[in-house]
Amino acid sequence: MRALRAVLVVVLAGTVFVQALMVWTLVSGNDPEDGSLPLTPLRVLTILGIGTIQAAVICVWRLVTMVRRGTVFSHAAFRYVDVIIGAIVAAALVWFAVTALNAPGQRDDPGVTVIMGAIGVAILGVALIVLVLRMLLAQAVARDVEAAQMQAELDEVI
Repeated sequence: MRALRAVLVVVLAGTVFVQALMVWTLVSGNDPEDGSLPLTPLRVLTILGIGTIQAAVICVWRLVTMVRRGTVFSHAAFRYVDVIIGAIVAAALVWFAVTALNAPGQRDDPGVTVIMGAIGVAILGVALIVLVLRMLLAQAVARDVEAAQMQAELDEVI
């Protein structure tokens, strides 16, 4: 648990640092855009993409806390898993937007755009995997409730 939390802290601190630099570059007007790529929209998309990572990291932190307390098999965990799924889908949408911004510059080599699109589909695949894990959590919560009811009935019989 400590190692995971350490990794989460490093990831969160790193993303906040990069996000702050991106915001500072946009606000200060020191954007060295040379015209080859629309850097301002890419920076905005980067800030949004980093926000999706931060949301997922915070939710994983909360789930780790629930695991440590032994309360992860409850309905409260669904809220965090749902936010993680939403963050992954949002990250995929941001990636597709980056792909669309990058596509005009790749007219001579459209393979890059196809690969970037495939990466976006893979990100959506991760969201589907987390959705399956959510369904497994739902089954575990249902079994836990059922076991508690059976234990209560058994206690009454004894």
